[in-house]
Amino acid sequence: MKYLIILADGSADFPLEELGGLTPLQAASTPNIDRLCRASRLGLLKTVPDDMPPGSEIANLSVLGYDVRKVFQGRGPLEAASMGVELAADDLALRCNLICLDENGRIRNHSAGHISSEEAEVLIHDLSEEFRDAPCSFHPGVSYRHLCVYHGGSGDISCTPPHDVPGRDYREVLVQPAGAAGEETARQLNELIERSRNFLARHPVNLKRMSARKDPANSIWFWSQGHRPRMQTFQELYGKTGSVISAVDLIFGIGIYAGLEPVHVEGATGLFDTNYEGKAAAAVNALTEKDFVYLHIEASDEAGHEGDPHLKVRTIEYLDGRLVAPILSAAEAMDEPVTIALLPDHPTPCSLRTHVHDPVPFLICSPLVSGDGIERYHEESARRGSFGLLHDAEFLQLLFQREACEQSPLKHKNKGTP
Repeated sequence: MKYLIILADGSADFPLEELGGLTPLQAASTPNIDRLCRASRLGLLKTVPDDMPPGSEIANLSVLGYDVRKVFQGRGPLEAASMGVELAADDLALRCNLICLDENGRIRNHSAGHISSEEAEVLIHDLSEEFRDAPCSFHPGVSYRHLCVYHGGSGDISCTPPHDVPGRDYREVLVQPAGAAGEETARQLNELIERSRNFLARHPVNLKRMSARKDPANSIWFWSQGHRPRMQTFQELYGKTGSVISAVDLIFGIGIYAGLEPVHVEGATGLFDTNYEGKAAAAVNALTEKDFVYLHIEASDEAGHEGDPHLKVRTIEYLDGRLVAPILSAAEAMDEPVTIALLPDHPTPCSLRTHVHDPVPFLICSPLVSGDGIERYHEESARRGSFGLLHDAEFLQLLFQREACEQSPLKHKNKGTP
C-alpha cells in the first residue's frame, strides 16, 4: 500500500457574506475532490492544542503524527534545516520576515507585498553587511521568508507572528522577554528591527518598488524562535519511507528532521500561481519510489492571510482541477494501490486573516475502506463523517491502520474503476 497526504494549507474557513454565507470550500467547484469524497470516510481533526499557537509548524507536525509537546522547539530551527543551515547547541534560530509597515508604523502586511525572492536576497545580503557587529547571521529564503541565527541567544522570549496582527502598531508587538534570561536577547532583536527600518527605507530595491507602487520591505520581523529539536524519523516511528513536496522552507524543514526526502518542484511559489501540475507529477513519481508522500500546497493559506475570499475559492478550484484530477488518474493506473488523504493543517479565515484553533475537515480514501457516501467535501459535511473528531497524531495513526478499512468505492485499476 502507498500513502499520499494532500495538505491544502489553510483552506478551511468560516461562512462568508461575500460568498453568500458559504465557506470557500463550499463555494468552490470541486468535481474531482467531490468524487474522492464520495469514496472516502470523513471526520474532523484538531491539529493544535488550545494552549499552543495555531501555527503551521505545530499543525503540520500533528498531521505527520508527532507529539508536538515533545518535539516542537519553534519554527526557526525547522526552516534552518530546510535551508541547510547547521545549528550549534546554543544557536537560537528565528523566522525573519521582510514585512511592510505603513507611514504610521502599523503592520500593513506580513509579506512585503509578496516580494520576489530575487529582490529579497539582495536585501538580506545587504542587511547582513549592515549588521556585521550583531551576534547574528542572516540567511535568505523564499520571498519574504528568511532566517536569523542568534549565536548564544536565549529562547526565553515572546515573539508575535506578523500575520497574526495586521493593522497593529509594530511597537505594541515587539519581542518581549519571557524571563530574566531573555532580556538581553529581546533588547538586541528589537534594536535590529529599528535599525532595519532606517536602513531599508532608503534601499534601492525599496525605492524601485515604491516607484512601481508596490509595498516596500521596510522592516524585518523576528518570530517563532527555538533551538535544534530532537525528533525520531518517520521510518523509526512508522516504518515507512517518504518524500515531502512543498514550496515552503518550514515544511521542508519538518520533513528533513522527519527523515523524508525533500522534492523541489520548479515553479512552486507558495501562492495561487504555483506549479500545481508539476507538484502533482512529482507526487506521482515519488510514490513509485517511497511508501508515503506529503504534498503541501500553500496557496489557500496565503489567500486567507490576504483576506481575499474569491482568491481563496480560485486556489481551491486550481487544487481540484490541476492537482487532484491528475493524481486520481495516475493513482488508478498504478500497480500498487494508494490511500489518499486530503485536509488543511488549520483554518485561515479570510475574515480574521490569521490562523485559528478550530478543527479541520479531512477525508481518507483507501482501497480497503467503505466510503461514508458524503457527496461534497467541506467543513460541515466532515461533521457527519464516520471518523468523528480526532486529535493530533490520531489522524496519521488511523491512516496507517488496516483494521479501519473495508472495501472502497474508489477502486484500484485491478479491481475496477469508480
